[in-house]
Amino acid sequence: MARVTEASVEVEGAVVGAIDEPGLLVLLGVHHDDTAEHARKMAQKLHGLRILDDEQSCESTGAPLLVVSQFTLYGDTRKGRRPSWTAAARPEHAEPLVNAVVQELRQKGARVETGRFRAEMKVRSVNDGPFTVIVEL
Repeated sequence: MARVTEASVEVEGAVVGAIDEPGLLVLLGVHHDDTAEHARKMAQKLHGLRILDDEQSCESTGAPLLVVSQFTLYGDTRKGRRPSWTAAARPEHAEPLVNAVVQELRQKGARVETGRFRAEMKVRSVNDGPFTVIVEL
């Protein structure tokens, strides 16, 4: 996850999600063992994490989030020259959990933009800081 001043996702030449003010760009990887409870807890963590200016959160400031599914975060490069994706959830398992994180964030009142699941996306961001963290449960 990165703190950004702006970010966008483009699919086939069209912007499908964008934030044009300070907020968070969330590259969301789903592990094959993740559950709906993990999705709920991840949304809670993302919404309340105090990493914006003055130790504020999206919850306290209303800052937007751009959530982009990113299975490649679970690429294992320890052996050979090609990543292994065995830890990443299969699409039929991952997509509902990505949607659950987004839905839970919106239920909390967060402003959320998204990429498009399984699409070839171009992600642009202007990192603030840069300030990037790995959020794990």
